[in-house]
Amino acid sequence: MSSINRVILDHACRIASEVEAKAVLLYADAADDLPIAADPGLCMKIILITKGDEEIPVKFRDCGMMIHVPNVNLTRVGQIKIAITKGIALGLFTQGDKLVCVSGVPRFGYVDSIFVIDVGKEFEILVSGNFTDIAQGVYPEVFGAVMNLAIELAAQGREGRKVGTIFVLGDHEKVMQLSRQMIINPFMGYTDEQKNILNPELKETIKEFSAIDGSFIIKDNGTIVTAGRHLSAAMDSRDFPHGLGSRHIAAAGITSITDAIAIVLSESTGSVSVFKNGKILVSIEKPIE
Repeated sequence: MSSINRVILDHACRIASEVEAKAVLLYADAADDLPIAADPGLCMKIILITKGDEEIPVKFRDCGMMIHVPNVNLTRVGQIKIAITKGIALGLFTQGDKLVCVSGVPRFGYVDSIFVIDVGKEFEILVSGNFTDIAQGVYPEVFGAVMNLAIELAAQGREGRKVGTIFVLGDHEKVMQLSRQMIINPFMGYTDEQKNILNPELKETIKEFSAIDGSFIIKDNGTIVTAGRHLSAAMDSRDFPHGLGSRHIAAAGITSITDAIAIVLSESTGSVSVFKNGKILVSIEKPIE
């Protein structure tokens, strides 16, 4: 299918040139036969999207930037939403940028979709216009790791059951003052290194504790303070969009009076939403089965 991939990418690059796009985002897992690294002129504008955190393939190593998305079956729009959200957190994109996104389904073996995104105006990608500080106060790699973890939980659940939880990132001292412990802190007594969200050995433990009621409270550097925490600050439900549950209201409440970010996994819908300043910045639908 290399001919299809080549045609799609050529058209995407022409579109990018005509609209003066900042970059072309290419879902590399659906187009891994493209000799991108052999074309340095093209590589300068391309940011690759790939699943997981595996080592970058040799053919892509000279292409510069790569954004990792969770290793689950994402829709085309889901791939793009996650990549742009993480790109904003990394400082790659900002309001006013235009992006040309090339996506597809890896099992088909070729890319099949081109999206032109105005980062500041695309309401389907970023629900709020005030998103430039989406990860302010939190290390970008911590934000990205928690996003990936939440989306993996949305796709896989835990032991065949759906789960719902909240990850609260940053401004932990104030968040702790505005919350209370529901269970004995399962992370008490461990070193910061052992209980850091970036520690790959911790992933299964976090997934296990996601079934516990309450929230994870996480420092800006990724150290988990506690789990099973009840967030006491909640917005009046009359001030909140209809159809969203108690976790979303709690996340809106705590982020409205602290500088924290909240990432919410909905048990009922499987969607993952990011809250900042009491508002939803982006909502990503449940990965496909």
